Amino acid sequence: MLFHPVRKKIVRRVPPEAAVGDLGQEVPELLGRIYGNRSIHSARELRRSLSELPSPHLLSGMEAMTLQLEAALRQRKSILVVADYDADGATGCAVAVRGLRALGAGQVSYIVPNRFTGGYGLTPELVESLGEPLPEVLLTVDNGISHHAGVVAAKKRGMTVLITDHHLPGDTLPPADAIVNPNLPGDRFPSKTLAGVGVIYYVLGALRARLRETGWFRSETAEPNLGQLLDLVALGTVADVVPLDHVNRILVHQGLVRIRAGRCHWGIRALLEVAGRNLDDLRADGLGFAVAPRLNAAGRLDDMTLGIECLLADDPACARELARRLDTLNRERRTIEGEMSASAWETLDRCQTQTDASARAGICMYDPSWHQGVIGILASRIKDRLHRPVIAFAPSGDDGLLKGSARSIAGVHIRDVLCTIASRHPGLLHRFGGHAMAAGLTLAKEHIDRFAAVFDATVAASLTGVDLEPTVVTDGELPPEHFHIETALLLREAGPWGQSFPEPLFDGEFEVRNGKVVAERHVRLNLAVPGSGRRVEGIAFGVAEPEAWLRCRSVRMAFRLDVNEFRGSRQLQLGIEYMEAMD
Repeated sequence: MLFHPVRKKIVRRVPPEAAVGDLGQEVPELLGRIYGNRSIHSARELRRSLSELPSPHLLSGMEAMTLQLEAALRQRKSILVVADYDADGATGCAVAVRGLRALGAGQVSYIVPNRFTGGYGLTPELVESLGEPLPEVLLTVDNGISHHAGVVAAKKRGMTVLITDHHLPGDTLPPADAIVNPNLPGDRFPSKTLAGVGVIYYVLGALRARLRETGWFRSETAEPNLGQLLDLVALGTVADVVPLDHVNRILVHQGLVRIRAGRCHWGIRALLEVAGRNLDDLRADGLGFAVAPRLNAAGRLDDMTLGIECLLADDPACARELARRLDTLNRERRTIEGEMSASAWETLDRCQTQTDASARAGICMYDPSWHQGVIGILASRIKDRLHRPVIAFAPSGDDGLLKGSARSIAGVHIRDVLCTIASRHPGLLHRFGGHAMAAGLTLAKEHIDRFAAVFDATVAASLTGVDLEPTVVTDGELPPEHFHIETALLLREAGPWGQSFPEPLFDGEFEVRNGKVVAERHVRLNLAVPGSGRRVEGIAFGVAEPEAWLRCRSVRMAFRLDVNEFRGSRQLQLGIEYMEAMD
């Protein structure tokens, strides 16, 4: 018996005996097993001090970048930051503006393209729109590596162009005056998963070091503490869902430390307030599920300038007003997303696409009523349900083009798939770019059916060794003695957890003693802990047929250990990620 839309296979990462690394006696056995499951085998990989970060000078192009920025500061040049309209771009923009001003730049402004009218990144159209007097330096954040024409247009107008980006480059690089991107060919920086906000933070760190060496702080300005920007870096890193390798875990952890201590910027504090989150126990998932969607809502439905201004606000009243406006946009986004999801599920059910999808490798869906700012979220929802790479398309406007947002599964590099299509079918794609797990593209509306067939075939050709059966990957069974709040608190502090470094998830069979439906769509169950006489509460959110679960006598489920806080008291709670009835 199953009340979830799709039956999933529960897979354990590795046998427990193979998972324990050489982490030292201070790491408990359970935590050692969990870290081993995530390929952590030395205590050094668990250190979260800023001193553990690799040198910024390992990034190729850093010397040219800092020379250009130092010259801009010393010559009092005007600097225009060109941002992206997602949360990574917004936080990166705020870091660039705040950091450059703190380092002594006198003329720093920013521009962010509008998703609906300007397109993505440093385009020729954006350059043409710049009024007089022109900025002397353009500094991109989270974009630029694929904007050859925009760079050429800017240089023709006499501007210096500096690119900071983390997206994968194409076969050729744009003719910028300096480029810093950890994914450049031959780059020696050990982390290839920095978010755009992480790249610009590293640039500022290298610039500060150069200014210190050349005496700038003795004559011009006081040396700033760039650690004050880490709350913004943490937010952008989590929001962009980049893999949390050692570098990113350090950046996120340090940012969370500042936020919990109340030393964050007013914009982040205000966004947490409207989301109903406490600063003192905030975790990475709080940034991802509470703050990032509200910030992203500006870029999805309106203009990301609103989000950037919230992050730049130094007045608490102003920050709170902007956060309230962002919260309103996010509520609107949720309504739109709900309508689009209902439409997608109806189409899947009506056309029996789920059955068809078992024979298809890549899924494309298009509806003329869908909102282009929300298709990324929809693609992710469909991908989770079908366990296939998915592209959701929406009209881009009156130009006859469709905008697509792609989301992939482990083992299928979605940008490489699009690159293969572009090379084998010239003219089919108008534009594309992205990462391994997410990408964006545009194509002519009349090409949608042809593209869907080509996408399916290209994904199919890349599936060697990829399991297309929907799965839930766990850390195995949790011993009965660990079903207590101390273990939950231990695991909470052992992160930060996130993409490619997932929060511990366990599986097991539980006897259901009783339960109730909460808020119509959620189920709270009273469960007997296997191998003991104890009971524990578990909650599953947004389940299908919630009343049916109350009739179950036993369930098999995948769960995480949570802490339920209510009226000042804490108790253990199981957060149920997946379950199926055993009777």
